[in-house]
Amino acid sequence: MIELIRWQDIVDILIVAFIIYRILLLIKGTRAGQLVIGFIIIFSVFYVSKKLELATLGWILNNFVSSIILIIVVIFQDDIRRMLIALAKNPFFRNISYVKETLFFDELINACVILAKRKTGALIVIEREVGLEEFMEIGIRLDAEVNTELILSIFQGASPLHDGAMIIREGRIKAASCILPLTSQDNIDKSLGTRHRAGIGITEVTDALSIIISEEKGIISYSYEGKIFTNISGDVLKKVLQETLR
Repeated sequence: MIELIRWQDIVDILIVAFIIYRILLLIKGTRAGQLVIGFIIIFSVFYVSKKLELATLGWILNNFVSSIILIIVVIFQDDIRRMLIALAKNPFFRNISYVKETLFFDELINACVILAKRKTGALIVIEREVGLEEFMEIGIRLDAEVNTELILSIFQGASPLHDGAMIIREGRIKAASCILPLTSQDNIDKSLGTRHRAGIGITEVTDALSIIISEEKGIISYSYEGKIFTNISGDVLKKVLQETLR
């Protein structure tokens, strides 16, 4: 007798599919994505060893699989943290008109170009879905529109706020002089200093996008999903921001 599909079954499938989809989005392009592929390979080999009765290999993999939960927690701790605090989508421009959105991009890009020309170091972090509240608590709270002159004054050498990062949320400057975690990567360019490492680090533990201005070379870089892209123009940066924030 064929059983009819209940509406609860459909809801159940949709919820599971959504959870899997969100997890895949979070690990896409990260170290976690590569490690997931590694786990799939290990489980495949484990399955084959059981079928072919390879006792030694099966014993080794069986002990590994039995500790898989602990291994996942240790290896994926940053990604699990990011997933748990990204439960609800927080659109960047949800309360901003089109005019203000256009001004936001123009003012921010103009400030970055001027900072690069002046070789003034800066680190600007743009919050997306994952909240950056814990990093703002360490810095100086602000609540101001994104304005070229304000950004330039914050990062000029005589300013008490020039050290650390500026954090932007929903198109407004929310904090400055914030301390960020440094990247855990050991294969990045050795010439990159603490500012660049912090800019990469925040994008490893959250989904934020960071903009880094080098005071040594006077170039603009940005970091997203743990990757850094250096020596880009203002036009390229604007395109990246528009695509990422929308």
